[in-house]
Amino acid sequence: MKKYILIVLVAFLGMHGAIAQDWQTDFTKAKHMANEKNVPIVLVFQGSDWCAPCIKLDRDVWSTDEFKSYAKDHYVMLQADFPRRKSNALSQEQTDKNKALAEKYNRNGVFPFVVVMDQTGKVLGETSYKKLPPKEYIKELDAFAK
Repeated sequence: MKKYILIVLVAFLGMHGAIAQDWQTDFTKAKHMANEKNVPIVLVFQGSDWCAPCIKLDRDVWSTDEFKSYAKDHYVMLQADFPRRKSNALSQEQTDKNKALAEKYNRNGVFPFVVVMDQTGKVLGETSYKKLPPKEYIKELDAFAK
């Protein structure tokens, strides 16, 4: 019985992780990928370990299978995280890249802040946390890209 439960658990975890959100952290690479795929970039400014609305947005939208499955073919997801805990600290290089993105696209320091842009980095629309199901959030992001 224990073996059976372990097998089911491993299978479930394997399936759950099968659709992983492919977060980019390099803007140049994200622009290149968006150009190749002919899709917009969704830049997400978040405080992954301190910002409650950021955590909710991640849990309720970004981490859902519905969103991840759709995003895989329709967006390049770019993350600019600003964690506060030392245990979650980013490399100095990544911290500097995220600060540069914030200076250009999030001057007011809003968290979470979502910027939809074209392959060149031109802003098409901006939004933040909204208590929407994934399908509705996708509609909002898609409306900016049209």
